[in-house]
Parts: sequence; structure tokens; C-alpha cells
Amino acid sequence: MAERLDGTVALVTGASSGIGAATALELSGLGASVALVARRSERLEELATKIRGQGGRALVLPADITDEPQAREVVERTAAELGRLDTLINNAGVMLLGPVEDAPLTEWQRMININVLGLLYCTHAALPHLLDAVSTSPRRVADLVNISSVAGRIVRSGSAAYNATKHAVGAFSEALRQEVTTRYLRVSVVEPGAVDTELAGHNRPEILAGLTERFVHQERMEATDIAETISFIVTRPRRVAVNEVLVRPTEQER
Repeated sequence: MAERLDGTVALVTGASSGIGAATALELSGLGASVALVARRSERLEELATKIRGQGGRALVLPADITDEPQAREVVERTAAELGRLDTLINNAGVMLLGPVEDAPLTEWQRMININVLGLLYCTHAALPHLLDAVSTSPRRVADLVNISSVAGRIVRSGSAAYNATKHAVGAFSEALRQEVTTRYLRVSVVEPGAVDTELAGHNRPEILAGLTERFVHQERMEATDIAETISFIVTRPRRVAVNEVLVRPTEQER
């Protein structure tokens, strides 16, 4: 049975839609207060209203986490306004695919900024609070969950830059895990396969057409499937650390 998260605080980046929004709802349902971070403030307000309507507590923090001062500010405001920080879900990300040859370099820069630097900035700012939470929480454990992708484990032609960013997430997470695990800060990586969210919609039309064709006959996962995976990770007893989870639609081969 999952442990409750009453009295804890979770910060979720990329919370305006998809996996982030579903995760915020899931953690709130388990008793956590949630800080909602993304650029689209209207979406965040709608989600916060839903959480509050279900008896939860939500803090709306519009921000661009690719800007280090903004990333640090949302972490500090979470701790100050909600009283602590026990769980960080680094979910914000973008997937821009296509061949390396003639690739728009702005797409690569955007992925590195969000998928890698944004995650690093939020993690760096959150670490002192997460480590402090271990000693002040009745659960005596804290969690950092980084959302990677199947692309962080399996390389595909036409996905080189995206693969690079998600492999970076895996490498950073494992190195950090080794630094802090004996202090009961658990570091986990979740690697989703195809999920029915807005993620693919940011691609150029010709790339999007190929993605649509690839999955037209396959049932993709829902955002709630990944949210439930995350909630499983962060509700384990203190003695259990789930370091890495690869989760794909049943029909997805690779």
C-alpha cells in the first residue's frame, strides 16, 4: 500500500499540461501540497483551482526555468510559502526531432536549455531544501524525480540531439544519486515511451507527420499512467529507492 504524503511539499515543473499536470493532481491526492511551475500562468491557475476544489493546497509559480534566477526563485518561494520542500519533479521538457544535417540549431539550443539546464538549475537550488527535509519530515526521506525518456536509453536515427539531452539526464541523475543516497535523498529517473500529450506537437510539420504515422496504429499511454508511476516511486518506504523506471506502451517495440 502506498504511503500518504500528508505534511509534505512537492514542486512540479512543466505543470501546465500533460505529465506535469497529472503528477501534480496525483501527489495532491496523496496529501502533498504542490507548487506548480510553468510558463503558462493561465493553465496553472486552472490546475490550482481544480486541486483546491478537491481539498488540496496549490501554489502557482509562473516561470521560465531556463533562466537560472527564475529557477532558483520558484524553489525559494516554494520553501518560503509552503514551508518546506520534500519532493522535486523535474518534468519540464521539449522534444524536437529531425536529422542532424541541416537541423535548425535553435531547436538544439532550446532542448539543451529546457531538458538539461533547466533541470540542473532547479536541482541545484532544491538540494539544500530536500536534504533538510530528510531530518524534519516524519517520513525521514526526500525525493528527486527526473523525467527522461526512452530516448535516454535507446538511440534512434533522427533523434540525435534529443537523445543527447535525455542521456545527459540519466548520467546526471545517477552521479547525483551516488552523492546523496546515503543521506536518504532518493534520486529517480523515469523514462516514458510514447505518451498522449502535447510534447510531439512542438515539432516541424514534416517531423510531426512522421511521428503521427509511426504511432497511428498503436495505443499510446496517458499522462496519468506516468503520474501513477511517479507516485509509486515517491511513496515507497524509506528503505526502498526506485532508481530507474522504463515504461512504454505495450505495443511499442523500441
